Amino acid sequence: MGKVREVRQQLKHIMSSQKLDIKSCTNWDIVRKCICAAYFHQAAQLKSIGEYINLRTTIPCYLHPTSALFRCEFTFDYIVYHELIMTTKEYMQCVTCVDGHWLAEFGPMFFSLKDSLKTRIEHARKETSGKLTMKEEMRLAQEKLNRIQEGTIAADSTSSIRNRIVTPLNRIQTTSTSRRSTSFHSEI
Repeated sequence: MGKVREVRQQLKHIMSSQKLDIKSCTNWDIVRKCICAAYFHQAAQLKSIGEYINLRTTIPCYLHPTSALFRCEFTFDYIVYHELIMTTKEYMQCVTCVDGHWLAEFGPMFFSLKDSLKTRIEHARKETSGKLTMKEEMRLAQEKLNRIQEGTIAADSTSSIRNRIVTPLNRIQTTSTSRRSTSFHSEI
């Protein structure tokens, strides 16, 4: 705590020399996130009450009796610590509780989030239903395409029937135009 007071005094001096107002942070999650960003490589996960497992070395570690979290009524799933003290056990000092998502965010080279079995099953169901939906959409699109193609084939056959002209010599000729209008006017 002496080091904390010293750093606080330095920051207060810098703020007053720059003529800035000193404001207290009301959101402690921001402070804990900053600590997590600095100490993500020294993280531990809860094994039992007071006992944690170092996430990088898998060595069991314990909360030091002088730690503020040692006498808490509840335990935290993930913590970061400043130093280990080696006695009969490995004790962690200067401990702060953090969120597991923060560890994955700040230390992606060391940590990743695994989905629970329930989440994986839900993800598989969504993926399967998505595939079925895509198959149904593909089938409907194929049917629509077939109907369009059948319609154009039928339209082509009816247009060729309409375009036939019978000449006096009983020969059938086809033309590219559908109708020809000829006007014959005679003057007397």
